[in-house]
Amino acid sequence: MSQSSKNKRKIGSIKVGTGTQKEKVAMRAAKAEATKKPSEDSGNRWTFLTNHAHVLIVLHRDPSIVLREVALQVGITERAVQRIIQDLEEEGFIHREKVGRQNHYEVLTDQSLRHPIERHKTIGDLLQLVSEQVQ
Repeated sequence: MSQSSKNKRKIGSIKVGTGTQKEKVAMRAAKAEATKKPSEDSGNRWTFLTNHAHVLIVLHRDPSIVLREVALQVGITERAVQRIIQDLEEEGFIHREKVGRQNHYEVLTDQSLRHPIERHKTIGDLLQLVSEQVQ
């Protein structure tokens, strides 16, 4: 067996290369969290925020994150993340910039939310509401 094939193994359907042990453990934990059954998550079957909002929040927290990691954190497929990012970009909620081989995402926080009930608030207001930082 070649050295490269020894260093690669599959975790679910995700191939993991020669990353650090810490990265591998983090990837496994994220995958386990994303594949939790609703009954394992306090019995909740729905959330107040949409997948679009979840993707936006993840991109705001880590603008250089890869789509596979966004999918794992949100609990949806990578293809669904691609469609959501396309929607967000077309509607002017994010700006995507190519940096080398990666994308860097800027969330445009001054944009108003879309629904008439919440239109008086901005993306920045939403992100501040769900921010992990204590003020």
